Amino acid sequence: MLPTSEGDEPDRPAGLRIAALDLAARVDEALRVQAVAFGLSDDEVGIRRYIVQRHMDCRGARALGAFTEDGALAGFVYGMPNDRHHWWSTVVEPHLRAGGHDGWLDHSFVITELHVHPGFQGRGVGRALITRITDTAAEPRSILSAIDTESPARGLYRALGYTDLARQVHFPSASLPYAVMGAPLPLRRR
Repeated sequence: MLPTSEGDEPDRPAGLRIAALDLAARVDEALRVQAVAFGLSDDEVGIRRYIVQRHMDCRGARALGAFTEDGALAGFVYGMPNDRHHWWSTVVEPHLRAGGHDGWLDHSFVITELHVHPGFQGRGVGRALITRITDTAAEPRSILSAIDTESPARGLYRALGYTDLARQVHFPSASLPYAVMGAPLPLRRR
C-alpha cells in the first residue's frame, strides 16, 4: 500500500479525494481533462462524448474521479467487464489471437480510459485511480490499450503488472499504433 496523506485511506494522492464519479453527468468536465492530457481536438471530444455516454450504459461500467478539495476533477478512470461484441474487442481480437492471447478477452475488466490533468501528473493519481477501480473488479484480470511507445503511462502499467499482449494495433480512427496490455488482478503494489 502507498503512504497516505489522510487517515487510513490507501492509494490517496496528497490533496485529492478518489471517489465514485457520475461520468454521464460530468462527461464534459472529464473530456476537458482528457483533451488536455491526451491532446484531443474539439471534433474528437464530440465523438468521445457519444462513446463515453454509450459506454456508461454497458453492464458493469463504472468510473472513479480524483477530486480536488473544491470538487474539480483532476483525473478519471472508467472501465467495464469486457464483452467480445464491443467494438474495441473486435479490433484487438485478431492481434491477440495471433499471439495466442485472445483468451484475455474473456473474464477481464477493461480499463477504457484513464487520464490525469497534466498539472496533477507524477503525483500517483493515475496509480490510485487504476488500482482502486480494479480492486473492485470481479474479473481475475484486466486489459487495456495504450499508445505503443515508451511513455510514463506504459511505465506505470508495467509497474502495476501489465505486460504486452499485442503491439502495433491500429485502430481505424487513430494515427498512432497501440499496444494491448494485460495484468492479473489484483494489480501489483509498490
